[in-house]
Amino acid sequence: MSVSKSRVEDAAKARLSADVVGYSLGTPSAAFLADGKGGPDAVFARQVAMYLCYTGFELSLARVAVAFERDRSTVSHACHRIEDRRDEPVFDQWIESLEAMVRRAPREAGIAQHVQP
Repeated sequence: MSVSKSRVEDAAKARLSADVVGYSLGTPSAAFLADGKGGPDAVFARQVAMYLCYTGFELSLARVAVAFERDRSTVSHACHRIEDRRDEPVFDQWIESLEAMVRRAPREAGIAQHVQP
């Protein structure tokens, strides 16, 4: 797979993760994917979306950083913040359900041609 194709796929995974988080939180993903830091709610949503890319899609921290147009250290910090909260049972269950959603997303490009009308 070429680097540009990989980046396009990683960006699609980032958007899917962000959309899942946005839907779950009732916040449009555009609100926390925009340039800049944003408020605390936007930061939290983006951290969860980055964490989902890392755990659900098993992307490296560096690939998640490129997909979200952030620094690798920012992604690392986000993953640590979310992981630290996984000791909270309700939060852990919520994250698990989000991870399950992104893990179930079809990954094979060939599948799309068979399911489209």
